[in-house]
Amino acid sequence: MDISIVGSGYVGTTIAACFAELGHTVTTIDIDEDIVKQINAGEPPIHEPGLDSLIATHGGNRLTATKSYDIVPETAVTILALPTPPTSDGSIDLSYMETGAEAVGTALDKVNNEHQHVIVTKSTVVPTTTEEKLVPAIESAAISRGTDFFVAANPEFQREGSAVSDFLNPDKLVLGTADPVASERLRELYDPLREKSETEVPLVETGIAEAEMIKYANNTFLASKVSLINDIGNICKQFDVDAYEVADAIGLDDRISERFLRSGVGWGGSCFGKDTKAIIAAAKSTGYQSKMLSAAITLNEHQPRRLVELVEKHTTLSGSRVAVLGLAFKPGTDDIRDSQALPVIEILQERDAEIVAYDPVATEPMREQIPQIEYAQSARNALAGAHAAVVLTGWDEFASLDAEFAQMESPIVVDGRRIIEPSQNIVYEGMTW
Repeated sequence: MDISIVGSGYVGTTIAACFAELGHTVTTIDIDEDIVKQINAGEPPIHEPGLDSLIATHGGNRLTATKSYDIVPETAVTILALPTPPTSDGSIDLSYMETGAEAVGTALDKVNNEHQHVIVTKSTVVPTTTEEKLVPAIESAAISRGTDFFVAANPEFQREGSAVSDFLNPDKLVLGTADPVASERLRELYDPLREKSETEVPLVETGIAEAEMIKYANNTFLASKVSLINDIGNICKQFDVDAYEVADAIGLDDRISERFLRSGVGWGGSCFGKDTKAIIAAAKSTGYQSKMLSAAITLNEHQPRRLVELVEKHTTLSGSRVAVLGLAFKPGTDDIRDSQALPVIEILQERDAEIVAYDPVATEPMREQIPQIEYAQSARNALAGAHAAVVLTGWDEFASLDAEFAQMESPIVVDGRRIIEPSQNIVYEGMTW
């Protein structure tokens, strides 16, 4: 199938490469000339495990990029994979999506034939957005309506750091549409994936608003689960109880499971915080205040300060050199959006600490956002002469730093991810253990 994808961010680029791998001919549309050139040259514009080989294989061949929407009428499906960033009150900013929808409508208006085009919302949007906001935007641009179009919602469930694997080995496929043409087209789109899968992939066929809500329910449930285990973990710490032993036990209950029971400094990234705040704001607009989801946000925002307080148990921060190990919100990505490193650095700055930071891949993105602190080229360099270290991302390389800790002025280590092995050589504090 020939498909076009509007947007070449984390989601757009990843699904484009994966659809090309499945045998489709894919064209991505993006306003960034550099991203367009990179994809056509077979180079990934983002860091994501497994993506480089897919784009190297298909970029410039089965996968191409352009700044023009003229390709849209030549494809069977257009997928909207544009950002929906949060506004000041937590609700989503739809301006990118509406602009993209209008551009798709304008492109379709240029042709006058019997082509039946399917437009799919892949971005995370609150319930009713596709039908009440995006369809009118398309229709306002497609004045003559020479081409019939049908709409659907097909949310993604990909984790940064494993997005390629998550796409090619999904837990489920959610297809939201009330139209038989769109339903059949979506099934055809994913048939190669389902045929290649070693296990049967559950297919959830539902309405558009239901599909939109499923994505929010998925992410807010997981965000709340992490915040709940962090709350339990904070209580465990007060009683000198290892929260990970507790989590291992309760995780054996199949109603709970062990997944997302890793307590620590909290969650970050582009989805959990944004999506939880967005659905809280959407509910509030209807007159309902979600106390549970609000509590999940509050608890997560509290964890960075709690981590810094654990450092202060052992040393005065003013004038002390503190090594911050890990800047990405999770291992396997260079994404620092809503990383817990951001508030930790801010609190350390408030305490007049001298900060030196290191991350295997996310140093440059953080340097652009916070240029006033020192950045090291290795964990060893960051730790040399430091009075304390905080671990904020669970990179594997941090698990074997015993010799490097010996280079510290005072070996105080506060571990926010349970990645460091305690030893007699360091003063070790786990966040919830």
